[in-house]
Amino acid sequence: MSDRLAALSREITACGACKRLVRCREAAGDDPPKRFLDDDYWLKPVPGFGDPAARLLVVGLAPAAHGANRTGRMFTGDRSGDWLYAALHRAGFANQPTSKHAGDGLVLTGAYVTNIVRCAPPDNQPTPKERDRCIAFFHKELALLPNVRAIVALGGFAWDGVLRAFAAHVPKPKPAFGHGAKVVLGAHTMFASYHVSQQNTFTRRLTEPMLDAVFAAASAMLQPDHQA
Repeated sequence: MSDRLAALSREITACGACKRLVRCREAAGDDPPKRFLDDDYWLKPVPGFGDPAARLLVVGLAPAAHGANRTGRMFTGDRSGDWLYAALHRAGFANQPTSKHAGDGLVLTGAYVTNIVRCAPPDNQPTPKERDRCIAFFHKELALLPNVRAIVALGGFAWDGVLRAFAAHVPKPKPAFGHGAKVVLGAHTMFASYHVSQQNTFTRRLTEPMLDAVFAAASAMLQPDHQA
Protein backbone atom coordinates (compact mmCIF):
# COMPACT_ATOMS: atom_id res chain seq x y z
CA MET A 1 0.00 0.00 0.00
CA SER A 2 2.84 2.42 0.76
CA ASP A 3 4.23 1.72 -2.71
CA ARG A 4 0.89 2.77 -4.19
CA LEU A 5 0.89 5.95 -2.10
CA ALA A 6 4.42 6.63 -3.33
CA ALA A 7 3.22 6.24 -6.92
CA LEU A 8 0.36 8.64 -6.21
CA SER A 9 2.83 11.12 -4.72
CA ARG A 10 4.81 11.03 -7.95
CA GLU A 11 1.62 11.60 -9.94
CA ILE A 12 0.73 14.58 -7.75
CA THR A 13 4.13 16.24 -7.98
CA ALA A 14 4.10 15.93 -11.78
CA CYS A 15 0.79 17.78 -12.13
CA GLY A 16 0.70 21.12 -13.96
CA ALA A 17 -3.01 21.29 -14.76
CA CYS A 18 -3.79 24.62 -13.10
CA LYS A 19 -1.67 27.26 -14.82
CA ARG A 20 -2.59 30.00 -12.33
CA LEU A 21 -1.39 27.85 -9.46
CA VAL A 22 1.80 26.92 -11.31
CA ARG A 23 2.57 30.62 -11.75
CA CYS A 24 1.83 31.34 -8.10
CA ARG A 25 3.93 28.54 -6.64
CA GLU A 26 6.88 29.42 -8.89
CA ALA A 27 6.60 33.15 -8.19
CA ALA A 28 7.02 32.44 -4.48
CA GLY A 29 10.42 30.90 -5.17
CA ASP A 30 11.44 33.81 -7.36
CA ASP A 31 10.82 36.33 -4.59
CA PRO A 32 11.37 34.65 -1.20
CA PRO A 33 11.51 36.48 2.14
CA LYS A 34 15.04 37.35 3.28
CA ARG A 35 15.04 34.51 5.82
CA PHE A 36 14.62 31.99 2.99
CA LEU A 37 16.93 33.51 0.38
CA ASP A 38 19.35 30.57 0.59
CA ASP A 39 16.65 27.88 0.45
CA ASP A 40 15.96 25.73 -2.60
CA TYR A 41 12.20 25.85 -3.01
CA TRP A 42 10.18 22.72 -3.81
CA LEU A 43 7.92 24.58 -6.31
CA LYS A 44 5.80 21.54 -7.17
CA PRO A 45 2.46 20.20 -5.98
CA VAL A 46 2.79 18.78 -2.47
CA PRO A 47 1.73 15.16 -1.81
CA GLY A 48 0.27 13.89 1.44
CA PHE A 49 2.49 12.83 4.32
CA GLY A 50 2.23 10.27 7.09
CA ASP A 51 1.45 6.69 8.03
CA PRO A 52 -0.04 4.47 5.28
CA ALA A 53 -1.88 2.60 8.05
CA ALA A 54 -3.35 5.83 9.44
CA ARG A 55 -6.74 5.80 11.14
CA LEU A 56 -6.74 9.61 11.44
CA LEU A 57 -6.68 11.87 8.38
CA VAL A 58 -5.97 15.60 8.78
CA VAL A 59 -7.12 17.76 5.87
CA GLY A 60 -6.16 21.38 5.20
CA LEU A 61 -6.72 23.93 2.45
CA ALA A 62 -3.50 24.20 0.40
CA PRO A 63 0.28 24.52 0.84
CA ALA A 64 1.63 27.82 2.13
CA ALA A 65 3.72 29.72 -0.44
CA HIS A 66 6.76 29.81 1.85
CA GLY A 67 5.88 26.73 3.90
CA ALA A 68 5.17 23.43 2.13
CA ASN A 69 5.74 25.07 -1.26
CA ARG A 70 9.29 25.65 -0.02
CA THR A 71 9.94 22.45 1.95
CA GLY A 72 7.93 19.94 -0.09
CA ARG A 73 6.14 18.45 2.92
CA MET A 74 2.64 19.18 4.14
CA PHE A 75 2.42 21.85 6.87
CA THR A 76 6.19 22.04 7.17
CA GLY A 77 8.30 25.14 7.64
CA ASP A 78 5.66 27.66 8.74
CA ARG A 79 3.67 28.69 11.81
CA SER A 80 0.63 26.66 10.77
CA GLY A 81 2.76 23.52 10.76
CA ASP A 82 4.23 24.45 14.15
CA TRP A 83 0.72 24.44 15.59
CA LEU A 84 -0.48 21.32 13.80
CA TYR A 85 2.44 19.03 14.53
CA ALA A 86 2.73 20.21 18.13
CA ALA A 87 -0.93 19.22 18.56
CA LEU A 88 -0.39 15.86 16.85
CA HIS A 89 2.59 15.28 19.15
CA ARG A 90 0.50 16.05 22.23
CA ALA A 91 -2.17 13.67 20.94
CA GLY A 92 0.36 10.87 20.43
CA PHE A 93 0.38 10.83 16.62
CA ALA A 94 3.80 12.48 16.03
CA ASN A 95 7.21 11.59 17.43
CA GLN A 96 8.23 15.25 17.80
CA PRO A 97 6.42 18.60 18.13
CA THR A 98 8.30 20.47 15.41
CA SER A 99 8.43 20.32 11.63
CA LYS A 100 11.09 22.49 10.04
CA HIS A 101 12.14 20.67 6.85
CA ALA A 102 11.51 17.38 5.07
CA GLY A 103 14.54 15.66 6.59
CA ASP A 104 14.02 16.69 10.22
CA GLY A 105 13.07 13.22 11.47
CA LEU A 106 9.36 13.81 11.93
CA VAL A 107 7.37 10.56 11.86
CA LEU A 108 3.60 10.22 12.12
CA THR A 109 2.07 7.09 13.61
CA GLY A 110 -1.59 6.44 12.96
CA ALA A 111 -2.09 9.76 11.16
CA TYR A 112 -1.82 11.13 7.64
CA VAL A 113 -1.84 14.82 6.63
CA THR A 114 -3.04 16.19 3.31
CA ASN A 115 -4.72 19.17 1.63
CA ILE A 116 -7.67 19.57 -0.72
CA VAL A 117 -5.50 21.66 -3.11
CA ARG A 118 -1.83 20.73 -3.67
CA CYS A 119 -0.31 24.01 -4.92
CA ALA A 120 0.01 27.35 -3.14
CA PRO A 121 -2.84 29.56 -4.42
CA PRO A 122 -2.84 33.37 -4.66
CA ASP A 123 -4.07 34.84 -1.34
CA ASN A 124 -4.80 31.28 -0.14
CA GLN A 125 -7.91 31.24 -2.33
CA PRO A 126 -8.19 28.46 -4.92
CA THR A 127 -10.95 28.82 -7.49
CA PRO A 128 -13.78 26.28 -7.61
CA LYS A 129 -12.32 24.85 -10.85
CA GLU A 130 -8.88 24.43 -9.23
CA ARG A 131 -10.48 22.71 -6.24
CA ASP A 132 -12.49 20.38 -8.44
CA ARG A 133 -9.45 19.38 -10.51
CA CYS A 134 -7.34 18.72 -7.45
CA ILE A 135 -9.94 16.88 -5.41
CA ALA A 136 -9.41 13.87 -7.68
CA PHE A 137 -6.09 13.34 -5.89
CA PHE A 138 -7.90 13.43 -2.55
CA HIS A 139 -10.26 10.69 -3.77
CA LYS A 140 -7.27 8.57 -4.75
CA GLU A 141 -5.61 9.12 -1.37
CA LEU A 142 -8.75 8.05 0.46
CA ALA A 143 -8.84 4.84 -1.54
CA LEU A 144 -5.23 4.11 -0.55
CA LEU A 145 -5.83 4.83 3.16
CA PRO A 146 -8.37 2.08 3.95
CA ASN A 147 -7.91 2.25 7.74
CA VAL A 148 -8.93 5.90 8.07
CA ARG A 149 -12.04 6.35 10.19
CA ALA A 150 -11.63 9.83 11.72
CA ILE A 151 -11.05 12.98 9.67
CA VAL A 152 -10.09 16.37 11.10
CA ALA A 153 -10.91 19.22 8.71
CA LEU A 154 -8.88 22.37 9.30
CA GLY A 155 -11.10 25.22 8.18
CA GLY A 156 -14.25 25.61 6.15
CA PHE A 157 -12.59 24.96 2.79
CA ALA A 158 -11.33 21.55 3.95
CA TRP A 159 -14.70 20.77 5.55
CA ASP A 160 -16.48 21.52 2.28
CA GLY A 161 -13.90 19.55 0.27
CA VAL A 162 -14.37 16.45 2.40
CA LEU A 163 -18.15 16.73 2.10
CA ARG A 164 -17.75 16.87 -1.67
CA ALA A 165 -15.58 13.76 -1.60
CA PHE A 166 -18.22 11.91 0.47
CA ALA A 167 -21.21 13.33 -1.43
CA ALA A 168 -23.14 10.05 -1.31
CA HIS A 169 -23.02 10.01 2.50
CA VAL A 170 -23.68 13.67 3.34
CA PRO A 171 -26.83 14.12 5.44
CA LYS A 172 -29.43 16.76 4.63
CA PRO A 173 -29.47 19.60 5.32
CA LYS A 174 -25.77 19.90 4.51
CA PRO A 175 -23.78 20.17 7.78
CA ALA A 176 -22.40 23.66 8.37
CA PHE A 177 -18.79 24.24 9.33
CA GLY A 178 -18.02 25.42 12.83
CA HIS A 179 -15.25 24.72 15.29
CA GLY A 180 -16.09 21.49 17.09
CA ALA A 181 -18.70 20.41 14.53
CA LYS A 182 -18.98 16.69 13.79
CA VAL A 183 -20.63 14.68 11.03
CA VAL A 184 -20.83 10.96 10.26
CA LEU A 185 -20.05 10.16 6.62
CA GLY A 186 -20.69 6.48 6.15
CA ALA A 187 -17.84 4.62 7.83
CA HIS A 188 -15.99 7.88 8.54
CA THR A 189 -16.54 10.63 11.09
CA MET A 190 -15.36 14.16 10.38
CA PHE A 191 -14.45 16.68 13.08
CA ALA A 192 -14.05 20.41 12.40
CA SER A 193 -11.42 22.81 13.68
CA TYR A 194 -10.62 26.37 12.79
CA HIS A 195 -7.58 26.38 10.54
CA VAL A 196 -4.19 26.59 12.25
CA SER A 197 -3.29 29.73 10.26
CA GLN A 198 -1.72 32.72 12.00
CA GLN A 199 -4.92 34.64 11.28
CA ASN A 200 -6.64 32.37 13.80
CA THR A 201 -3.83 31.54 16.22
CA PHE A 202 -2.45 35.08 16.64
CA THR A 203 -5.92 36.44 17.33
CA ARG A 204 -6.66 33.50 19.66
CA ARG A 205 -9.72 32.58 17.68
CA LEU A 206 -8.02 29.17 17.88
CA THR A 207 -6.16 28.22 21.05
CA GLU A 208 -4.13 25.12 21.88
CA PRO A 209 -6.83 23.73 24.20
CA MET A 210 -9.43 24.21 21.45
CA LEU A 211 -7.29 22.34 18.93
CA ASP A 212 -6.40 19.63 21.45
CA ALA A 213 -10.09 19.08 22.18
CA VAL A 214 -10.79 18.33 18.52
CA PHE A 215 -7.97 15.80 18.31
CA ALA A 216 -9.07 14.29 21.63
CA ALA A 217 -12.58 13.79 20.22
CA ALA A 218 -11.16 12.18 17.07
CA SER A 219 -8.86 9.96 19.14
CA ALA A 220 -11.72 8.87 21.40
CA MET A 221 -13.75 7.90 18.37
CA LEU A 222 -10.92 5.60 17.25
CA GLN A 223 -10.84 3.66 20.52
CA PRO A 224 -12.10 0.04 20.31
CA ASP A 225 -14.77 0.59 22.96
CA HIS A 226 -16.14 3.75 21.36
CA GLN A 227 -19.87 3.94 20.87
CA ALA A 228 -21.44 6.46 18.47
